[in-house]
Amino acid sequence: MSEQSRTLMSEQSRTPVSEQSRTPRQQIAPPFPIFAHMQKLPIGIQSFSELRKGGFLYVDKTQSIYALTEGSKYYFLSRPRHFGKSLLLSTIGALFLGEKELFQGLWVENKWDWGKKHPVLHISFSGLDYEVNGLEIELKKHIRNVAHSYQIDLRADNLKNQFEEFLRKLSEKREQVVLLIEEDDKPVIDYLGGNIGQTRENQQVLRDFYSVIKDCDPYLRLVFITGVLKFSKVSIFSDLNNLYDLTIHDRIAAKILGYTQEELENCFGEYITYTAAQLEVEEEALLERIREWYNGYSWDGQLYVYNPFSILNFFQKGVFLNYWFKTAPPDFLIELVRKEPFYDFDDIVVGEEAFDAFELREKPDRVMLFFQTGYLTIKAWDRDFGLYTLGYPNREVKSSMLNYLAKDFTDVEES
Repeated sequence: MSEQSRTLMSEQSRTPVSEQSRTPRQQIAPPFPIFAHMQKLPIGIQSFSELRKGGFLYVDKTQSIYALTEGSKYYFLSRPRHFGKSLLLSTIGALFLGEKELFQGLWVENKWDWGKKHPVLHISFSGLDYEVNGLEIELKKHIRNVAHSYQIDLRADNLKNQFEEFLRKLSEKREQVVLLIEEDDKPVIDYLGGNIGQTRENQQVLRDFYSVIKDCDPYLRLVFITGVLKFSKVSIFSDLNNLYDLTIHDRIAAKILGYTQEELENCFGEYITYTAAQLEVEEEALLERIREWYNGYSWDGQLYVYNPFSILNFFQKGVFLNYWFKTAPPDFLIELVRKEPFYDFDDIVVGEEAFDAFELREKPDRVMLFFQTGYLTIKAWDRDFGLYTLGYPNREVKSSMLNYLAKDFTDVEES
């Protein structure tokens, strides 16, 4: 018996017998050769161009992207790490750059005006070396490098004036600029729970930086900002009060990241059939198990999606493991819990105001931190009273978090 089979069977020992029916042995798929002919899984691929040119599997999100580009002009979207934010921005950038060949066969191919191209300024804070040089210096250097690539000479010295000058000159030379900002909160998260002074300093730099955007409206076609934490507008976006927040209760954004049940079954059909055969279970039983482990994320209490990182890794390995959780255990969250022990993070009821009240302070709201970082999700929404029930999204997160908490506090007690 294969390692995958033993792993699934050990999990199924806690599953009702009715869910453990097997596929007859004559239906078992042959080993690796069939797997090799399926579309490659884009694990770790964040570039839309690389994904499409490399023949990787792509879950088509272009209809949702198109709807957003036809709507508002200024967007902010908060989602947990490894949920596809980088790929989303890369896709948006490729659209506005007019890279039509990358969109062949996708929904948007015959809907987009490919003759109208816009320059794209893509800023990823994860690529800035602000821990060594400082955030303001790194932002200025990045903008100057991009300006040089467009053969634009910048004369301003301070960050705000330099940013405004670049957007103005680039739009005059080309077309209105598409501004894509990725991991906007990383310079803050990196110091959260530790160096509060550096946190506030970076917060002020970001506030000054974003204050330029509103006055540059004539030079901008689209502004799309993504991050993990949803800071209140007073914290960072105080001057950018025309920013439309997609984080919760937006019908388009609810499914723009993560995989819906329909997308899972339609796009991963070959992998579902192959994996079920390899693990010697019926496809419905496998789907139910996948749903239990990796589904359950919701930002409106109605539509639930799968964690894409875990799904891709599961189909690659064929083993139920805690893929997403293991990439970055929540050490700084555990530190907050340790200071004020609180262990029951399931079925917590909060009001509407909780989602807009997150501020940078010595003791940030732990529940909201757990929600925004993906360890909790909206399980239900009471429209009449404006109340939300938060809880663990799925088995992967709940079991991992409880084990992590138990081990951490056991080590503390024994020390």
